[in-house]
Amino acid sequence: MIRALKRTACAALVAALAVVGLAGAVPSAVAAAPSVQGVAPDEPQEITGIDGHDGMINKVGGTYYLYGTRYACGFKWQHPETDFCGFGVWSSPDKVHWTDRGNMFDPSGHNSWGGITPGGESWQQTCVKHFGGGCFNPRMVQRQSDGVWILWFNAPDDFRRIGANAYYALGCNSPVGPCGSEAGGPHGSTNKPNMSTCYDNGDFSIVNDGGSAYIVCTMANQTLNIEPLDQWWVNGVGGGVRNVVGRNDVESPAIFRSGSVLYLTYSQPNCGYCSGTGAGYAYSTNGMLGPWHEVGRISDQSCGGQVRSLSWLDNGLVEWIDQWYPDRDPNQANASIRLEPIHVPTPGTVAHMTCP
Repeated sequence: MIRALKRTACAALVAALAVVGLAGAVPSAVAAAPSVQGVAPDEPQEITGIDGHDGMINKVGGTYYLYGTRYACGFKWQHPETDFCGFGVWSSPDKVHWTDRGNMFDPSGHNSWGGITPGGESWQQTCVKHFGGGCFNPRMVQRQSDGVWILWFNAPDDFRRIGANAYYALGCNSPVGPCGSEAGGPHGSTNKPNMSTCYDNGDFSIVNDGGSAYIVCTMANQTLNIEPLDQWWVNGVGGGVRNVVGRNDVESPAIFRSGSVLYLTYSQPNCGYCSGTGAGYAYSTNGMLGPWHEVGRISDQSCGGQVRSLSWLDNGLVEWIDQWYPDRDPNQANASIRLEPIHVPTPGTVAHMTCP
């Protein structure tokens, strides 16, 4: 079991943006991959042929793990007659050759949270069968205190149905799962976080800043909030900061640290499945709760896509950019991923992306 993660409506957890500096060794169940020359962290990379979207990448030992939302089973956003395809995970020794490791949990399995339906309901009902709102933003984080893996994601229809926060946090038995209460094992559990400041339904990331965890979230009015998490990374503790950058047109937040300065990137404007949206950024020299100072954009078109998350890979930062399929198709199975290097030339500034 994940300590302090109870299978109740009050239990909470956090998920991750692109987490910088995840601690922990390779779990014994996951063998380290052989050393293979891969893509250098300062070179942009296009990943095609993977049905994984709005996700993130971790590196554990010598293996990269990519997490993303699947579409190939037929899911279409805002189409409740379609199916939720689940969250996939892929592994690679070099960020070039990827192996599909299956789903993090069974998308047709049971969501044991009883806040909407006594005894819970299926994940299909939670994620798509009511209003077609989907489940998105898989964020896989490793709690620094004990190395337990936690999968966070959001189910926006929870907020639409009863006003509950959209987030779920599933305890996982390894970096490839399985996750959730049906997984069993030492850490499998399904948890509905208890949030106070990030209580809405939008995109989010989980940030590990020196062993303390925070969630940065998009609110229903498209502003950004930040809430500290408890010592187990499972509940919000209230407080935090609201309307971080003073805008109501942003989404897809992610945070990284460079020296004594924290940087927040986000999609601007917010727009579902839009191509060529801007990427804005702000910085804080006073920790996660700011104040945050908006600077401008690091790209006007995000390389033709939309920024999503940040990952620390091979001593460098990369921004995940979803290259959404043309014409805002509600089924995005064929959309590719761009990994764009992020550089900080001087404190308080982020270099413009290598693309428009």
